[in-house]
Amino acid sequence: MAEYKKVTPYENVVDSKKSQVTSMFDKVAPYYDFLNRLLSLRIDVLWRKKALRMLEKEQPKVILDIATGTADMAIMSTKIWSPEKIIGLDISKEMLRVGQTKIDKKNLANIISLENGDSENLHFEDESFDTVMAAFGVRNFENLEKGLSEMNRVLQKNGSCMILEFSKPRVFPLKQIFNIYFKYILPVIGKLTSKDPKAYEYLYKSVQVFPDYDNFASILKKTGFVDVTYKPLSFGICTIYLAKK
Repeated sequence: MAEYKKVTPYENVVDSKKSQVTSMFDKVAPYYDFLNRLLSLRIDVLWRKKALRMLEKEQPKVILDIATGTADMAIMSTKIWSPEKIIGLDISKEMLRVGQTKIDKKNLANIISLENGDSENLHFEDESFDTVMAAFGVRNFENLEKGLSEMNRVLQKNGSCMILEFSKPRVFPLKQIFNIYFKYILPVIGKLTSKDPKAYEYLYKSVQVFPDYDNFASILKKTGFVDVTYKPLSFGICTIYLAKK
């Protein structure tokens, strides 16, 4: 497939995408959870639950949560699965700080540990986890194939990979409504609440260029995954991708 266009949060800035994404999430961290719920009308909570329940029968025990952010998926997974250990990794220290506060309040520090690190250069041994997951994070990788290859490397043989990511609706009129909301309305709300409108302009742009559906499934296969399937949610606003090693 053709190389997809890459976008960065801050135009006319010479820093790498990785550096810009780190800076962006550090800035929006205090508002991140609030805005997720507000801007999605809490539908994002339902998306996360749906994704986790697709692996409920497997009940994974040792889990890596890539781009964990404020640890929403890690925390939610403790209610749906019966994990023994979850490591949440993120490039933004401020997002992790917010996530750690949530973990401590829920007394989950014995199960969930958070680490600051680069998802494209994981320090873990090969085949260290029986499940690797990422929610709304792989879109921000500087090198998508490298990040996915790393996820594959640390996954045990026959282990499951679950990725939840935004996608582009294809049906009228939802496609048009989605574009208007994400391109024009969401950045205004982001500016009023997070003080960083660029973060929400970037959200729209990054979704537009992300290789979703069959294209992303093909990249998963290219990076070593097998049995790749996907399930669009909410008419394609986001999609759950499942794969095996």
